[in-house]
Amino acid sequence: MRVAIISDIHSNLEAFREVLADIDRSHVDHIVSLGDNIGYGPEPEEVLRLIRVRNIPSIMGNHELGIIDPSRLSWFNQYARRSLEMNRELLSPGDIEYIHTLAPAFTLDRCLFVHGFPPDSTTTYLFEVSDFRLKRVLLSQNQELCFVGHTHDLELISFDGQRVRHARLPQGEIPLQEGSQYLINAGSVGQPRDGDNRAKYLIWDTQSRRLEARFLRYDIAKTVQGILALGLPRINADRLW
Repeated sequence: MRVAIISDIHSNLEAFREVLADIDRSHVDHIVSLGDNIGYGPEPEEVLRLIRVRNIPSIMGNHELGIIDPSRLSWFNQYARRSLEMNRELLSPGDIEYIHTLAPAFTLDRCLFVHGFPPDSTTTYLFEVSDFRLKRVLLSQNQELCFVGHTHDLELISFDGQRVRHARLPQGEIPLQEGSQYLINAGSVGQPRDGDNRAKYLIWDTQSRRLEARFLRYDIAKTVQGILALGLPRINADRLW
């Protein structure tokens, strides 16, 4: 089975379309979204419509949580908060109802999918967690792999039962070892923050045990134009480059 893992689209329809086109050419069996489908970008409704039309299971991200629980908005910085408030104005009642249905975690074939940190945190950043806590959490997990997003930065964490190892996740394929557990950050489709402005997503092949990070160019200028035309914070456009 081949599973495509997407994360942090952030209302960037141009990047999302490019990723979906590449997924369709890659013969995957399932697509899973790790949340934060909205926020920052200019097209939240269009992104959610595509997710729903394509029947892509999605989990709750912190930006979705901010939509359905306004008390959480104080957690965001001023630019993210303003972006999310403006995104909410662009969503239909049906979109809001759909967001209410999202769960904080999802499992598929020995894999756990969560936005921030296992087992079900939407707000914990991976870089906030010590190796001691990582060991404790991974030892308590039944799943072999856990995929997270939230930081917008690709990362591979492996655990052999004794030692935790951190590594950057490069473009291309890498094999994952039988008997180890992995915590994998899928990066971001629509707001990458790793110094490479291409849209990122992963493909996990359960039979070959190979993980592939795919990097795709898209029309950044068109997304930037949409951000500025709506009056969203300029920083949302500037950091796409």
